[in-house]
Amino acid sequence: MFRTTPGRRAILGLAVAAAMTVSLSACGEESDSGSTEPATQTSADTSLADKVPADIKAKGTLVIGSDSTYAPNEFLDADGKTIIGFDVDLFNAVAAKLNLKTEWQTATFDSIIPGVTSGKYDVGVSSFTINEERMKEVNMISYFSAGTQWAAKTGATVNPDDACGKKIAVQTATVQVDDLTARSKKCTDAGKPEITIDQYQAQSDATNAVVTGKDEAMLADSPIVAYAVKQTNGQLALLGDIYDSAPYGYAVGKDKTEFANVISEAVNAVIADGSYKTALAKWGVEAGSVTTSAVNPKA
Repeated sequence: MFRTTPGRRAILGLAVAAAMTVSLSACGEESDSGSTEPATQTSADTSLADKVPADIKAKGTLVIGSDSTYAPNEFLDADGKTIIGFDVDLFNAVAAKLNLKTEWQTATFDSIIPGVTSGKYDVGVSSFTINEERMKEVNMISYFSAGTQWAAKTGATVNPDDACGKKIAVQTATVQVDDLTARSKKCTDAGKPEITIDQYQAQSDATNAVVTGKDEAMLADSPIVAYAVKQTNGQLALLGDIYDSAPYGYAVGKDKTEFANVISEAVNAVIADGSYKTALAKWGVEAGSVTTSAVNPKA
């Protein structure tokens, strides 16, 4: 997902109300899901593990920053603490290839990359869309592809290409904010009313605003919106087609290019051994699969 430091961005978890409650309790504070053992879907690759920089290998556990309001990519389980989702399963498999454990920590989306650059987090895993601005700050390792999708209350008449005068919900600091800002300018340039852009810290809050009728529509990353429609049991419906598809990337410090390259090799290894496909299929996001990973691919 893009954020206002351009990047794209979780919707409702297992049950709509439960997930919204969890995300509200998590917003603005960190929670630690604890250290996890390497994923059982794949095994360590000695040749790759040997390439892990000595300081990281000695530590043995990667501290990962993630905005856990973005189901099915990353969100809190029913215990309100454990971070789950396709991003979690997949990166756990990547870490296992490198014979490393993972410690997932909830953080607000716009604090994760600064946390990576400061050394607070070893890796940022939070559906970050790869773009030029982010690659100036961190190394980005591609692993998935997603676009933007709109949704509204079922039966609502909202046209994404003519949303002038509408109230639209969006998660703050995402590429979708930039999208709406540009659309609103087109409205005012044409003498039409601007789009009211309601920004929410958690995607689940943006979704709830549409479900409750506070806002008329929302837009977010395509797997997130599709999952929201499914989880709201017919209360929401997709609008229009997916557009602006772009790769997601793991964020690693600019001074850790060697480690970024090893992570990319590990992503390619889980693609090859099938655990990549397993992780995506579990969450129904196979449509975003990629065939290869790269470090700082052309945005």
